[in-house]
Amino acid sequence: MHHRKPRTPGAAQSAVRVAVTVTAGLVMTAVTTSARASTPGRVGTSHGVAIAVDAAHSHADRAHVNQFDESFSVHTYGPSIAVTANNRATAVSAGCSLARPCRSVALSYQIVTTAGRNARLINATNLSRSVNEHCPACQTFSAAYQFVVATPRQFSLSRQARDELADIERKVEALKASRSPIVQIARQAEELAAHVKAVLDREAARAPRTSGTDDPLADFIPKVTMHRYVR
Repeated sequence: MHHRKPRTPGAAQSAVRVAVTVTAGLVMTAVTTSARASTPGRVGTSHGVAIAVDAAHSHADRAHVNQFDESFSVHTYGPSIAVTANNRATAVSAGCSLARPCRSVALSYQIVTTAGRNARLINATNLSRSVNEHCPACQTFSAAYQFVVATPRQFSLSRQARDELADIERKVEALKASRSPIVQIARQAEELAAHVKAVLDREAARAPRTSGTDDPLADFIPKVTMHRYVR
């Protein structure tokens, strides 16, 4: 798996795979897209604003009957004014014959961590789309999993968590070589998503919290929100 990581001079960037880094200060921008994503990554810079864009896109046809694309990205941000996260998975099967049907799979996993009073206001979009175009016997499956970790205080994922996420990423990549039925691929994708959620829940539970009732963030409990869109 390869991710394009556009770089803009002067903009601090923290779009990484599982080797997570934390962006210092309030100027941050992150864009990651799958190498075969149909839409190029968008880059925007602004004080206290972070943008994360990830996508997996698979297109199978008569010339390429078995196609599989996956994306697995971790974006970690400190306190920010606004965070936008966009995650998409699109699988298309087009024009294959009944004798030689297509198989198209797209999986995208996006993890975003953010902190501060605006962390609960993240603008998150998570979508998947599966399309059979004149391909009645084809198998098409797409799944987008988005995990948003919101905490009152900045924190870093532990070494154990980073190692576990790296292992999950390897398992997602390994599904490319699988010739298991689509229903089994879907079940494995769900299990891996559940594992990601468990790792992040554990990390959120140890995240720093507020220290007094006069703190404006006293009611802010660290939380992991999972968005799931499977087609």
